[in-house]
Amino acid sequence: MIYIGKKLVSLIIVLFFASIVCFLIIHFIPGDPAEAMAGPGVSKEDVEMLRVSMGLDKPLIEQYTTWIGNIILHGDFGKSLTSKEPVADLMGERFVNTLILAACGIFLAIIIGIPLGIISAIKQNSVIDLITMGFSILGVSMPIFWVSLILILVFSVNLKLLPATGSGTILHLILPSIAIGLNSMAVIARMTRSSILEVLRQDYIRTADAKGMSYRTVIIKHALRNAMIPIITTIGIQFGYLLGGAVLTETVFVYPGIGRLLVNSRNRRDYTTVQGCMLVITGLFVILNTVIDLLYHFLDPRIKNI
Repeated sequence: MIYIGKKLVSLIIVLFFASIVCFLIIHFIPGDPAEAMAGPGVSKEDVEMLRVSMGLDKPLIEQYTTWIGNIILHGDFGKSLTSKEPVADLMGERFVNTLILAACGIFLAIIIGIPLGIISAIKQNSVIDLITMGFSILGVSMPIFWVSLILILVFSVNLKLLPATGSGTILHLILPSIAIGLNSMAVIARMTRSSILEVLRQDYIRTADAKGMSYRTVIIKHALRNAMIPIITTIGIQFGYLLGGAVLTETVFVYPGIGRLLVNSRNRRDYTTVQGCMLVITGLFVILNTVIDLLYHFLDPRIKNI
């Protein structure tokens, strides 16, 4: 319980500082949101009135405490400066869409990346290992937006097998999921390979092998289980990155997620919506890392004493 309590306290502290950073980044960006909202040809008096109505005339500390207080107490992220709708309502459905897309991407990365890493470790320095690791390096190197465009060109434009844009069906998720999950799959495969190779050098693996256990049992029951901590860490971090990487994927595939909302709001200087999107994405990333830390305790009880 002490270990869990420390992690929860750390979570609250990190979320607090993350909220400050999200708030300050928006306010330090050059440009005046009031002027952007007012448009060209508006008098300085009208701009000042708009600034007062938006609360931008108050000190930053007061603006922050009001903003974070409304979020904590009421779940109120404010109203969009462009559509005048509550930011929470704008993010609601789009956040679910992004979560589904990221989950599909990490699922593909796991079911392909872990087996590839295991095979590559078992066949170390073989042709299969070289091909697998070469594919992993290629996956890490290719930008998400470039992969997205290639997938659209091949499967939508040329083969006409899958829709290029939009949402609503499973078919709409296939190409974005592949595009967003390819990089994570390569990272997970490389981490799985290195972790398995490290475990295979341990004495207890040689002992299990000497007892006559099948190689499959040694790999799955002993090696993979003890190699899971760095793999799970990588999966958790990659899932957080997928939420951020979804910004590019959603823009290319015109997918209605929170990443696309963030880009559109930034272009319109809708700073309240941008703040809300940034805080939600950052908060989820921090929570994911805390959950991963708590999983360590169940995978290896020795960690609770650290």
